[in-house]
Amino acid sequence: MGNRNRTNRFTGLMIMACAGLAAPALADEFTQEDLQRWQQEYRTVVDRGEKLFHGGLPSRNTVSCDQCHPNAANTHPETYPKFQQQLGRVAALRDMINWCIRNPLESEPLAADDPRMNALEAYITQERRGVALAPGKH
Repeated sequence: MGNRNRTNRFTGLMIMACAGLAAPALADEFTQEDLQRWQQEYRTVVDRGEKLFHGGLPSRNTVSCDQCHPNAANTHPETYPKFQQQLGRVAALRDMINWCIRNPLESEPLAADDPRMNALEAYITQERRGVALAPGKH
């Protein structure tokens, strides 16, 4: 009986310890000031992407994104990922951005974690805000 009591107590303690680990995260707790700061940081990235899109990327031939896509027109970020004929595979928006950088701009592609890629994606997506997501659509 003594061993069984110790086992039951140990099991009870383990259950209580695990229950404490399963407490809900507090990720949803933020202030109005947090929201304002986060929105401002987002706007800063979008604004940087707009500058890059309108001539701010290196280009060996002076071509810029906006020459083919004024105000990010016809980029349709809401349809990615999707099959891209130019690449011969399913691609993310950043893959097509890099295709354009390599081809029309004749420049070096951006790494996925390059802040400029993040800014370009933010700007292009911002220009299509409110459009329903339609991954895979052509």
